[in-house]
Parts: sequence; structure tokens; C-alpha cells
Amino acid sequence: MAGPRRAGTAWALAVGLTAALLLLALVSAGVGAYHIPLSDVLGSVRHRVGLGGQPLDRVGESVLWNVRLPRVVLALLVGASLGCAGALTQGVFGNPLAEPGVIGISSGAAAGAVGSIALGLSFFGNWTVTVCAFVAGLATVLLVYALSRSGGRTEVVTLILTGIAVNAFAGALIGLFIFFADNAQISQITFWQLGSLAQATWPRVLAVLPCALLGLAVAPLHARKLDLLALGERPARHLGVDVERLRLVLVLVVALLTAAAVAVAGVITFVGLLVPHLLRMAAGPGHRFLVPASALGGAVVLVAGDLAARTAAAPAELPLGVLTALIGSPFFFWLLRRTRRGQGGWA
Repeated sequence: MAGPRRAGTAWALAVGLTAALLLLALVSAGVGAYHIPLSDVLGSVRHRVGLGGQPLDRVGESVLWNVRLPRVVLALLVGASLGCAGALTQGVFGNPLAEPGVIGISSGAAAGAVGSIALGLSFFGNWTVTVCAFVAGLATVLLVYALSRSGGRTEVVTLILTGIAVNAFAGALIGLFIFFADNAQISQITFWQLGSLAQATWPRVLAVLPCALLGLAVAPLHARKLDLLALGERPARHLGVDVERLRLVLVLVVALLTAAAVAVAGVITFVGLLVPHLLRMAAGPGHRFLVPASALGGAVVLVAGDLAARTAAAPAELPLGVLTALIGSPFFFWLLRRTRRGQGGWA
């Protein structure tokens, strides 16, 4: 009976998350200093796609299509990327408390962004910080993977320990860049590290869209192999899974999703850790549900988080990364206590 019950829970969660995402997106598009009623948001969207409706006045159309909707779509893409990357990381490492930052993606991207600001680089104009963050995040993951590989194999423990060392090195680089930065650069670095979607534009959406779509399309294709890997590396090999190849492909997918998200939104923590874990607790560990549902759940959390960040202390705006950490940290502590109680201790 557990199978049908879990399948029913999974369907209910999928429908609930989809409905919540649509509702939150519409509310987020209408709420703000310039209020746009929900019916007007729907009317303007229907008008743009040729399904009737009425356009808003000039100011309303500009606010909705040039400010609010790019931000909503960017929050959706970043949240989906982080949620999906979290589910893949936990599957690859066989640990429900793992997240993409374990292998140095976030800290590597942060080092690239901070370095470009502190050194005053501008070879890509306004895109320099984003490009440097993306490239540094990908390069860090490839470095961690190369350093972990020995005798044609990579072990999970070696990957994690190498990730810890590279995270520490990236943290030291960030500190060094900040030491040599001037006051204006330090302010820019601090703002970037806090995480925000305030700079959302359609070009930024288009910048992250290919990476997000590619990663989100490839990830579910490996769900069955992740289920087999959960049985252990040796049983998975006996069942025909090329563990090394699977690990390399999924680490690259995680790097692509996370580096793109961090590059456009800064460091946003806990989404990739908590969303997959909550869904696993509700509907079981099967990755055919967990991977796409984590993307959906991540999108819901980040659209809701961004709405709270820009309305809770209006007209000021709270940093999104700070908000997710404020809520995620106590929840993570509760998760640790709960897991420890369930296992009767760690030893």
C-alpha cells in the first residue's frame, strides 16, 4: 500500500506546487510600489499573447513588462536551477544533507565575481561580473573533479574533502581581493554576496535560460540510474550503471545549473539543500519524482522569497540570500536534530 500512497502524494505535490507557482508568479507581478490588480496582470498577458484582454496604461505596461515579469521569470529559473542541482548533488553523493556548494561551485563563482570587481575588470562591459562568476564556478568544479580523480576513479569522500579544501582556498582569495579593494568596490562586493534579483532584466533572463533549460532537460534522464546508485556503487555497477560516467555527467550538470544561477543572482543558500530534502520526506526517495519536483519546489521558494524580500521592509529591499539563510539555517538545525534522533546518533 506504501507504493500507491506515495504515488498519490507525489501527484498531489506536483499539482499543488504547480498551482502555487502560478499563483505566486501572478501575485508577484502585481504587488509592489505600483500596484497592478491581478485581473489587469492577466488581461495584459492575454493581450500580449493574442488571447484578448486589454493593455494597461503606459506606466503600468512598462512596470509589468520591463520590471516585474523579468524578475519573476529570473526567480523562477534561478530557483528551479538550485532546487534541481540540490537533488542531483544529494543523489550523486548519496547524502541527503549535501548541496552544490560542497564541491566548491558557489565559492568559486563568488571568487570570480569578487575578483572581477576588485581588479576593476570590464572586458565584457556590464556582463563582466556575471561572466567571471560563471566561468570561475565551472572551472572550480572541473578542478575539484580533476584533483579527486585517481586511478581512473573518483570517490565520494575524496570529492567532498577536495571540495572543502577548494572552498577554503576560494574563501582566502575572496578575503585577499577584499583587502586590496577600495570602499566603493567593497560595497559592490558586499551587495553581490548578499544575493539579489534587483538587477533582473530580460537580457539577464536570456543569459541564464540556455543553461537552465539544458540542465533541467538532462537531469531527469538520469533519474533511474540515480535510483540504482542509491543501492550502493557496487550493486549499481552490477546492474549496468557506469558510475564514473554518471558521476562526471551529473557533476557537470550541477555545475552548469548552479554557476548560471549564482552568476546572475549572487550567493543564495539553502534552496538546494532543503527543497529536495523536504520533498524526499513527503514522497519518498525516487528520483523520477524528486528531480523535477525539486526544480518546481525551488522555483516556488525563490519566487515567494523574492516577493517577501522586496515587500517585507518596503520601500527598502531585503537581500534575498540573507532571507533564505535566515529561514533555512534554523530549519537545517531542526533537520540535523531530527536525522540524529532517527538514526540514534552519528557514531
